[in-house]
Amino acid sequence: MISASAIALLSSLSVSAQTYDKHPKLDDFVNEMVKEHQYDETFIRQTLAKAERKDSILEAISRPAEKTKPWHEYRDIFLTPKRIKAGKAFLKEHKATFDAVEAKYGIPRELIAAIIGVETFYGRNMGSYRVIDALATLGFDYPQRSLFYRELKNYFLMVRDNQLDPLSIKGSYAGAMGLGQFIPSSYISYAVDYDGDGHKDLWNNVDDAIASVAYYFKRYGWQPNEPVSATVTLYNAEADELANKTLSLGGDFSHWKEKGVNPPKNVTNREAALYRYKTESGDEYWLGFKNFYVITRYNRSRLYVRAVFELSEALKG
Repeated sequence: MISASAIALLSSLSVSAQTYDKHPKLDDFVNEMVKEHQYDETFIRQTLAKAERKDSILEAISRPAEKTKPWHEYRDIFLTPKRIKAGKAFLKEHKATFDAVEAKYGIPRELIAAIIGVETFYGRNMGSYRVIDALATLGFDYPQRSLFYRELKNYFLMVRDNQLDPLSIKGSYAGAMGLGQFIPSSYISYAVDYDGDGHKDLWNNVDDAIASVAYYFKRYGWQPNEPVSATVTLYNAEADELANKTLSLGGDFSHWKEKGVNPPKNVTNREAALYRYKTESGDEYWLGFKNFYVITRYNRSRLYVRAVFELSEALKG
């Protein structure tokens, strides 16, 4: 995590202007885009001359909820009666699309709806930052992660190849866009033109957004009709030290039993990872299976996965 003092230091050492036309990293970025993608140099320079550095973005990324909140506080943000009610209405309103998409991709409609519900409250909050500002700020002035530098490149590819206006698209402080909050690389790889109108519109076309989320999960290997997770107990307190170590699957039930985890009942043996969640009444342990791991490919947070999973369960029936 980047500290407040580090942000202040970045503010003093980084580009003095609030735009990026004279940033010390600009020439390298432009040269790479021209060489690697035959991009129009003038277009990049003119666009970044209108991009604005946002210190509020650097501050926001230093304190994401996934790193600062225990599960029970994180849960209270997303698992509310209002969000559940809106999710059920969303499923009903777009039933025909969900019927077709679920049949085509094999992804449960409640999971797709839960993703859109957690990400943007069904389109009510798709982000207020211009994506060009978010990605320029993070790509050039957030030194800890090269991800955003790559995503800035992908953003320019996305707008060129889909005839989009780079200065008008809004999203999150991390550069995620549309109902499903796709970052540019995800848009390039997984966005779907569901209605065949020639545009992959994840902002205004709900059908495209629903199909794109479904395609994302299909590509990452979602297993239809298989469980996501199971609650477990520990018979060896030392097993607690293994919880939350990794999002990758770490062994089957026999492996976890050897480590001090009581295998779940009514679930066949499978690969799993161990997670710990802090609740109001104490620690709770889950084994997350392949489908749990697949959801982490959307957002690499065990808190996020549980919120999506529990919202999807609440939307059933």
